[in-house]
Amino acid sequence: MSLTCPTYAKVNLYLHVTGKRDNGYHELDSLICFARTGDVLSFEVADDLSLDVTGPMAPLLEGDVEDNLVLRAARKLQTLCAIDQGARITLAKHLPVAAGIGGGSGDAAAAIKGLCSLWKVFPDPAGLQDLALSLGADVPICLKAHAAHVGGVGEVITPVYPLPACWMVLVNPMVGLSTPAVFKARRGDFTPDMTMQGEYDFETLVQELSVRGNDLMAPAIELAPVIETVLSALADQTGCALVRMSGSGATCFGLFENENDANSAVEQIKQAHPDWWVSHGEIF
Repeated sequence: MSLTCPTYAKVNLYLHVTGKRDNGYHELDSLICFARTGDVLSFEVADDLSLDVTGPMAPLLEGDVEDNLVLRAARKLQTLCAIDQGARITLAKHLPVAAGIGGGSGDAAAAIKGLCSLWKVFPDPAGLQDLALSLGADVPICLKAHAAHVGGVGEVITPVYPLPACWMVLVNPMVGLSTPAVFKARRGDFTPDMTMQGEYDFETLVQELSVRGNDLMAPAIELAPVIETVLSALADQTGCALVRMSGSGATCFGLFENENDANSAVEQIKQAHPDWWVSHGEIF
């Protein structure tokens, strides 16, 4: 038996740091969506657990396979379900790593989903969410894989109305950023909660996002100034209604109401910056 499970880029439409817990973890206020571009995981029944990484971004994960979130998720799922079944997992890696778009988290979430199907196990939902959170703050929302407001340290997930049909262009200058380093570089006060849970068309969505921001963008730019160049490249594109950095960077995004404008932006940015990673997809 074999099966395939796609993953999608996770994007913080806005991200506010609202506090810090005694254990050092930061509390967040964020509206998260997904764009239809990402990695692909394939699973086959096997006696042992193994992971093979292919695809254009595979070289960025060389030497890191045994500690990859996919295998960590698989081992934790084995423990949760008290089973010793194996699997041969192939990860076709298309998203950049350490990029602020939940590439590793999405892969871990897809591993959990795919292996539950492969192994025919049905864990308790609460236990599965705890497992996901133990792997990283973005894994629980990637496990759900739909637009939602995320609070706490990533564990408080509140569904939102479906987002309006629109397209997102994602750009990464192929600069990896450490999330702890970005948080460490952050200065200033915490931001009050500004939860978005209304029903929006494209225009009102952009208006609401425009009065919010990403509290990690300034420290990320301090660590990787090229982010400003990426933001400018997106802002110069016809039809781009909003530009912002996602997560802790360095990936930035532009929102487009028109798919043709998004397609055109991808081609123009690729031509101007052939060393950058550029992709796009409809959001959901």
